[in-house]
Amino acid sequence: MAGYRSAENTLQEGIRLFGLKRWDAAVQEFLKIDTGIFTAEENTELAYYLGLTYMKLQRYEDALMYLEQVVSGSREPLRIYQCRLTLAYVYVITKRAKLAEFELGRLCKSGFESVQIYSALGYTAWSQQNYQEAVDYYEKALDLDINNTTAMNGLGYILADTGIDPARGLRFCRKAVERAPQNAAYLDSLGWAHYKTGDTHESRIWLRRAFDLAPHNADIRAHMRTVVGKNS
Repeated sequence: MAGYRSAENTLQEGIRLFGLKRWDAAVQEFLKIDTGIFTAEENTELAYYLGLTYMKLQRYEDALMYLEQVVSGSREPLRIYQCRLTLAYVYVITKRAKLAEFELGRLCKSGFESVQIYSALGYTAWSQQNYQEAVDYYEKALDLDINNTTAMNGLGYILADTGIDPARGLRFCRKAVERAPQNAAYLDSLGWAHYKTGDTHESRIWLRRAFDLAPHNADIRAHMRTVVGKNS
């Protein structure tokens, strides 16, 4: 019983450190726990926090291992939703679009519908060059929340970049920047949309603002090289 109480106290201390954003310290606490004395439900709780903490530390493979345990072992629909969405995010940023699409598809089949899901599906479709499908997903996201800047920016960028409707894309990119003027990705999209509509002068202004905020971003640097015509 004493060992169980110690493990429970360690879990709570790890959760406390997680709440304080002390990710390294939180992981150290979680890894001290003897999982053999925990119930299956408690081990799922531990896996949940380990998965999220490793996400914060950008240790994505470790995060995947624990988040998958939660998806397979949890009885809480909202927690499964959160973890599947997080898994999809990891798969997107690690360039495994098909796996991301699978996780998001499972959510849709389970009856979940959200701006986040449709925006993520839009991104995965775009990354696989399924441009019209991506547009459709982003439009579904905006049907749920017309003011969602992630969906605005995603839709605007695709419409402009692919030439499907550059003028409409420019309008969406402008709206996203109006709502989040310090977001480097949105500024980049607006600059690129101006370039795609033939306004190089405006394009340089917005791309420069994006570059000043995120000078190491590969996409922004590539756009700067194209529009400005020099290494940036």
